[in-house]
Amino acid sequence: MTSQSTVVTVTLNPAIDQTVHLAGFHVGEVNRVKSSRIDAGGKGVNVSSVLADLGVEVLATGFLGYENLGIFERHFRQKAISDHFVRIPGATRIGIKIVDAEGNQTTDINFPGLAPDGDEIERLVGAVLDCVEAGRWIVLSGSLPPGISTDIYARLITEIRGKGGRIVLDTSGEPLRLAIAQSPEIVKPNLAELEELIGHALKTPQEVATAAASLVRNGVELAVVSMGEQGAVFVTRAAALLAKPPKVEVKSTVGAGDAMVAGIIYAQLNGYGLEATARVATALGAYSVTRVGAGLDAGKLHEFEKQVRVENVGAEANLAAAGIGD
Repeated sequence: MTSQSTVVTVTLNPAIDQTVHLAGFHVGEVNRVKSSRIDAGGKGVNVSSVLADLGVEVLATGFLGYENLGIFERHFRQKAISDHFVRIPGATRIGIKIVDAEGNQTTDINFPGLAPDGDEIERLVGAVLDCVEAGRWIVLSGSLPPGISTDIYARLITEIRGKGGRIVLDTSGEPLRLAIAQSPEIVKPNLAELEELIGHALKTPQEVATAAASLVRNGVELAVVSMGEQGAVFVTRAAALLAKPPKVEVKSTVGAGDAMVAGIIYAQLNGYGLEATARVATALGAYSVTRVGAGLDAGKLHEFEKQVRVENVGAEANLAAAGIGD
C-alpha cells in the first residue's frame, strides 16, 4: 500500500460512547433501558473504523486518558488501526447516546473532555506531523477539549500543508471559521454548522449549494453539507449535486456524518468523480444509521449505493451567485 493511500485521523476530543436504547424517552420519568453497549468513539475514531472496514490503512492520533485506555487499545487492535495517540493523565470522556425508538430520535449527552496542557498540545502537534507524508489525507474532525485554542485546526492545516499533506475538515463553530480561512481541501459541515458559519438559515438545497459554493470560492476544493434524511449537497468549482439516500429503518444516527467523511476519503483514494463520490458517501451515511456497532456488509452497502438518487441543484446559478466558476 502506498503512503498516499494511508489515511491519518486526528481526534482531539475522543469519547467512550455509551449507547442506550429505550422504547420511549420521557423527560422527568423513570426510563427502562432495553439494551446498552459501550464503544470507542469520537469523530476521528469513527472515521478510522469505517475506513478500516473498507480496507484502508489508517493511522489514528489525538489525546487519550491513561485511566481508561483499554477500550480504545482493544478497538484499534481489532480494526488493525495504527495507534499514534498521545496519552495524558485522566480519563477520556464519556458520551451518552439515548436512542428513543418511540420518537425515532437520538439524544446526545456529551461530557467535557480532558484538558491537555501546553507541552501535551505540542506533543500532539508533533505526533500529527510525524504521520504526514506528501499526498496523504489527514482528517481533522470533532470538537476541541477544554483549554485548547480555537485556532488549533488552522495551525495544523498550515503545518500539514507545509509537509505536502491534504486535509479533510469536519468541525464546527469558531474552530471551523478559523480553519476555513486556511482553505482545507475538503470540508464537511452539517446544515446547522453551515448556517452558523454564514449567519442565516438555509431553507432549500439550492440555498445550501450557494452557501457551500462560497466556501469553494475561498479555496476549498470540495464542500459537502450533510442534511440528515434530506441527503447531502456536494459542491466543487464545476458542479453542485444533491444526493438523496434511500429510505431506511433508523436504529441510531451516531456516527452517520463520520461514515460520510470516510466515504468521501475512500472516493478520493479511488479517483472517483463527483457523482460517484456523492453516491458512496451518502450510501455509507445511510448504511451507518441502520446498525449499531462496528462491521460492514459490502453487499448491503452496494445495494444502498444503487438506491442513492443524485440530481443537479442548479450548479451554474449557484456557482455564479457565489462568485466562482470556470
